Amino acid sequence: MAGIRVTEVDWQWPRNGAAHHTQEYPCPELVVRRGQMFTFILELNRPLDSKDTLIFTVETGPQASEALCTKAVFQTSELEVGNVWTAVKEDQQGNTVTISITSPPDAVIGRYQLSTRLSSRRKHSDRQLGEFVLLFNPWCPEDDVFLASEEERQEYVLNDSGIIFRGVEKCIRAQGWNYGQFEEDILDICLSILDRSPSHQNDPATDVSCRHDPIYVTRVISAMVNSNNDRGVVQGQWQGKYGGGTSPLHWRGSVAILHKWFKGRFKPVKYGQCWVFAGVMCTVLRCLGIATRVVSNFNSAHDTDRNLSVDKYVDSFGRTLEDLTEDSMWNFHVWNESWFARQDLGPSYNGWQVLDATPQEESEGVFRCGPASVTAIREGDVHLAHDGPFVFAEVNADYITWLWNEDDDSRERVYSDTKKIGRCISTKAVGSDSRVDITGLYKYPEGSRKERQVYSKAVRKLFGVEASGRRARVRRGGGRGLWRDDLLEPATKPSIAGKFKVLEPPMVGHDLKLALCLTNLSSRAQRLRVNLSSATILYTRRPVAEILHESRAVRLGPEEEKKIPITISYSQYKEGLTEDKKILMAAMCLVTKGDKLLVEKDITLEDFITIKVLGPAMVGVAVVVEVMVVNPLLERAEDCMLMVEGSGLLQGQLSINVPSLEPQERALVQFNITPSKSGPRQLQVDFVSPHFSDIKGFVIIHVATAK
Repeated sequence: MAGIRVTEVDWQWPRNGAAHHTQEYPCPELVVRRGQMFTFILELNRPLDSKDTLIFTVETGPQASEALCTKAVFQTSELEVGNVWTAVKEDQQGNTVTISITSPPDAVIGRYQLSTRLSSRRKHSDRQLGEFVLLFNPWCPEDDVFLASEEERQEYVLNDSGIIFRGVEKCIRAQGWNYGQFEEDILDICLSILDRSPSHQNDPATDVSCRHDPIYVTRVISAMVNSNNDRGVVQGQWQGKYGGGTSPLHWRGSVAILHKWFKGRFKPVKYGQCWVFAGVMCTVLRCLGIATRVVSNFNSAHDTDRNLSVDKYVDSFGRTLEDLTEDSMWNFHVWNESWFARQDLGPSYNGWQVLDATPQEESEGVFRCGPASVTAIREGDVHLAHDGPFVFAEVNADYITWLWNEDDDSRERVYSDTKKIGRCISTKAVGSDSRVDITGLYKYPEGSRKERQVYSKAVRKLFGVEASGRRARVRRGGGRGLWRDDLLEPATKPSIAGKFKVLEPPMVGHDLKLALCLTNLSSRAQRLRVNLSSATILYTRRPVAEILHESRAVRLGPEEEKKIPITISYSQYKEGLTEDKKILMAAMCLVTKGDKLLVEKDITLEDFITIKVLGPAMVGVAVVVEVMVVNPLLERAEDCMLMVEGSGLLQGQLSINVPSLEPQERALVQFNITPSKSGPRQLQVDFVSPHFSDIKGFVIIHVATAK
């Protein structure tokens, strides 16, 4: 009888793609998920008989070995057995044999080579069948990344667009983001990110063998999405100057960034800030099969000395003294959460894990953060891996304001809101564009007994001492060598109260009108000096340009309320306004009898864009989109453009010229798109001009399948 050999392979792409939720990947090779059977058909030169044996080999990475679990050799059996690679002969029809292979639910993820050896009466025929890519599997109950809810799997694994929340606590803005994990070459790029990591370059065989573990993989990706240690994907820039690169606010999604990094031979892409790092990491982790979402924390602490306190030093006008202030509180900070089990910590800490690719502080010598269990953060278990103290401080640190006296290098505590850190922690809702507040996942209600207990527990874990209320006696790091017991007593509550109130919607190009509302809490008349200052700022609250600096004497009668009107003209803030469109107001109120009160308000200037789809959207059929834009300025705007992007709606990016606009003139712009994929699709439209910051908008288009 003639020797037996394979003549053809049918990978059953539609069948396997549907079963594994991988049909959206445009790769030439099969993409499947671990812990789940996939099927293919072998065409042989003759029928398989009982004396023929069929042996398969799978291997991934360099120097693949069975000892490292990067190689497996197995033959067909009648049924699946145990937590190993198995092959089952499902059917035989003449010369064709249907084979099902199942990988273990903890198999290494990545690109595999599949080969077979057919043996018949001491004759062997070896054949390379081809490559397939194996991903994490949130649909498999035995996989560490298993997520029980189908609605959540659709959102956090398969949704290729999303929303990132930015702005300030009192004015949260939604920004669309194109994750695009199913776009051309993105899966290849995500796998190459793992291969470009220092751990892979140093010891590729061991690195690949660790890729069964979502803890390991996410920690590598957290380091590789920023470029600080490793020529990773995105280079950060927080100085407001973006020469030689792209402003972080100009990116509309991850696809262009990943393509640029890959095609530029792994040269870091300029530039990113926190939401860019988070958007890119969300793309990579969803692409690899780990359920991931983007999370925004408003009033986010950056506690450089890890004393659970953000210490801000100001002058007599409430202006931040940058050379003394090491800690900071950003208007918002964006990170990721991924869902997986913590085999290293125990089942209590399974679920959402914080990951942060923004390069803020080093973790074990590398700029990365996480995974840190959200449950561990809420319960104050900050000693657990990884980076719990930093994340705990981001949402729990106290905000302490100090008035610095340059004459004698002394400081004095100023009354201000100490509990402003970690507000409105937000993520996109499952299945809709709504904002969901998840602050309760990170901490118990502010001021509650449980919250105080958790804080004390965290202090014990961090410093080995007992907390007194919200404070502990601990030697501070840093240059000033201050003791934490100088924080034990809160600042004396002053006899006045104050807040800023915006009188008209703050619009780009218009004067800013607001009032400082002061209330005398005493039954006696009081005199005070109000030192007002204002500056344009970055979203990190770093001042850029001072636009107001004045002092006023105020008399308040017994229990009197008084409004001090303030106007900042467009000409005052025009030159200093950054793309973040943010202004910080400060009023240092100095009462004659010695009380001090600092009042602050962060203001985000608003803009306007509307997007309409004129008719039903259908795959393969052109549909008209109409965009209304407004020149926000009191001067003529020229050289304006619309930049349009949307996965499944158009290929790449679309640029459309907008005619010159007179002051505050409106314009309607129409263009066609031809959807290529069905389902809900996000279309992003940015109104771009050299005269003002990008005005961003997006719309969800529900695309029907072709009739």
